[in-house]
Order: sequence, then structure tokens, then C-alpha cells
Amino acid sequence: MRSRLFWRRSVAAAGTYSSAVLGFLGTIVALHVFSTDTFGRYALVLAATGLFQSLFDLTVEEALIKFGFRYVTREDWGRLRRLFGRAVVFKVAGGILAMLALLALAPAAHAVLHQDGLQTPLVVASLLPVAQCTENVGGVAIILRERYDVRALFLTLSMALRLTAIAVGTQYGLTETIVGIVAAQAVATSAVCIVGARAFRRFPRVPATPLGADRREVLSFVGQSSIASAVTSFTIPLATLVLGRVASTTQVAWFRAAMSPQQAFAVLSSPARLIFLTEQTRDWERGTRRAVFAGIRRYTLSAAAMMVVVLPLVLIFTPQLARLLFSAKNQGAVDATRLVVVAASLRLVFGWSKSLPVSIGRPALRIWTHGVEALVLIPLVGTLGAQWGATGAAAAVLASSAAYCAYWLVLWLRLLREPDAPARPTEPAVA
Repeated sequence: MRSRLFWRRSVAAAGTYSSAVLGFLGTIVALHVFSTDTFGRYALVLAATGLFQSLFDLTVEEALIKFGFRYVTREDWGRLRRLFGRAVVFKVAGGILAMLALLALAPAAHAVLHQDGLQTPLVVASLLPVAQCTENVGGVAIILRERYDVRALFLTLSMALRLTAIAVGTQYGLTETIVGIVAAQAVATSAVCIVGARAFRRFPRVPATPLGADRREVLSFVGQSSIASAVTSFTIPLATLVLGRVASTTQVAWFRAAMSPQQAFAVLSSPARLIFLTEQTRDWERGTRRAVFAGIRRYTLSAAAMMVVVLPLVLIFTPQLARLLFSAKNQGAVDATRLVVVAASLRLVFGWSKSLPVSIGRPALRIWTHGVEALVLIPLVGTLGAQWGATGAAAAVLASSAAYCAYWLVLWLRLLREPDAPARPTEPAVA
């Protein structure tokens, strides 16, 4: 049993790291092939797409994980099927709304962002929310079988397809690159959904039953998770769009380049977060609260120790790394990159904060913490970005990350002082 668990965790780590490396390589390829101005417009298109996806996409996958494990533990298969059926409807509706919003923005892009050449790429990018909308539902079905290793491998597939699309599309132009990304996402989503459907069919096949007394709790969880995810997801895209309005596309390109270390550092904690989300949600539903907190303490101490060694080295060699990864034409991103690296190291130490609110059933914690982050970041990007461009925007990222981590430290200390809750009683299975 232990060898199987070790194998799954190892594959999950390998798959997650591989997917992040491939995603990072996609940014590097675009940086090298596109001119700085074109890469700036590419960053704005992706930022606008991410912004509208986060605004209109209901985050039902977190409720699927939380309540999915609850129903699996209770063997309440009827409610599990009703939960997944409603989730698919919500995700498709969110994807369509995001598509319509992007189509509305496209003809007004020049007036809103004061940048040229965005209309056609935005029209094409409007298909991306629809192509991606059901991917996470299929992924959750795999996770409920406790096969987060398989989910991680599909993340690798998705990023490999996207990297291929970028490598080919950048040879032709911005619009062609966006076309390739949409096509790659459609293939990746289809693959995850097919395997997810097969995993879901392995649960006992019973008719879907109403959620009953859980309905209000599920809707509340979905509402809070959606608000939290919207605040989380739109923060950096909105900051990028704000910078695009107060500074040149060159500064946007440098800011986008400087943000890539944040993605790289997030990758270091992503396998742990995927495992936490699966195993700690299961453990919390079983009433083993202390095991959850013990795992977080171990992770925090290990991550902090690693950053003490890694961070100084990265800061010293940032100019050389920037020249290698971003190319000489983007050397203006060096100072911004150093600031983002410090911010990313803070976020890595607190990497558990992304999964813990879902595991313990308190998604509102993410609303408050990411709300503080957004309230600090967006105004500072407008102010500092207008004065110092990408470097000013990166300073805003560091300030907002420090505020986010400080708030989570306070919340963590409060959680530790709360009395242990009794284990949740197991309800009889519903036929």
C-alpha cells in the first residue's frame, strides 16, 4: 500500500513539474520569436481572456472535490451523480458567457486599452473559455478515484499541446498562435473528459437524487469558491491590463517576462498542493484534523528551508538567467524579475493556502486573503507602473504578496486555536 502511495505521489510530482516546465517553455518560445511589441499584445490577449474566464466561470470543481469526497465516503451515489450533472451545466454556461464578453471587448479593444492589433486575436481567443470549460470537471472525477497521478499526467499533455501550438503559431503571427492555443486546449479538454467519464462510471450506477438538505450548503460553497477564484484569477490579468493602459507594450512584455519566475516557483509547490487537495480533503471529512495541520507544518518548514538556500542564488544570477531565457532584447526585465522572485518565494512557503480552504470547507477564507492582495496590487500597479513601468508593477506584486502571506499567518494562528470538531457522522447510503 505504501509503495503504491509513493508511486502515485512521485508520478503526480513528475507530471506536475513537467507540465509547468512545458508551460514555462511556451512563454520562453514566444519571448524569443515574437518582437517585444508583439509579445506585449500577446500578453494582453491572454490577460483579457483569463480575466473574463475568471469573472464568468463558476468554480464548481472545488465543491465537487469537497462534497464529492463526502458522498463517496457515505456511498451516497445518487447525490454524487446529481452534483456532477449540475456542475457540467454551470461550467458550460460560464464558458459561453466569457466568450460573449470577449466578443464584446474585441471591437472596443483599442478604445479600452489604447493598443492596436488586438481585435482579431481577441475574437479567436473568445473560443478558449468554451474549449476549456469542462476540463476540470473531468479532472475532479479522476481525483475522486484518488488518482491525482493520472490528473497530473493530463496536465503535462495539456501543456505539451499548448507548447506545440505556440512553437508553430509564432512562426506565422499573433492570431495564428491564438488559433493554435484554442485547438490545443480543445484536444486536451476532450482527452481529460473521456478518461474522467470512464473513472466516474466506475462508481455504482444509480439514478441521480436531489441534494436535499445539502443543496443550500453546496450552493453557498460554490458561490464563495467562485468569488474567491474570480478574485484570485483576475488579479494578475487585471494588473497586466492596467499596466498596458498606463505604460507601453514593451513594459507589458517585460512585466510578463518578469512574472514567469512566479509560475516557476508555483510549480515547486504544485505537486504538494494537488496531493493536499486530495488527501487532506479526504482526511478532514473523516475527522482527522490534526493530521491535516501536521502535514502543513512539515511542508512550510521544508519550503522555508529550501528558499533560504535557493533565493540568494537566483537573485545573484538573475541577469544571466534573464539573458538566457528572455533574450537580450528583453534585458529591461531584470530588475522586475528580481522583485517577482522574492514575491514568488513568499508564495511558495504559503503554497498550502490554496488548498486548505477547500479541504476544511471554508472557501470564504480565500475571498478575504486574495481580496487583500487585489486591493494592494491593482492601485499600486497603476501608480508605480506609470512611474517605473514593469519594475514598478513588479514592486506592486511584491507588496501584495507580502500582505497576502501576513494575513494568512494571522488566519493560520486562529485556526490552530480552534477546538477540534467531532468527526462527521456517516449517513446511510442512498439507494
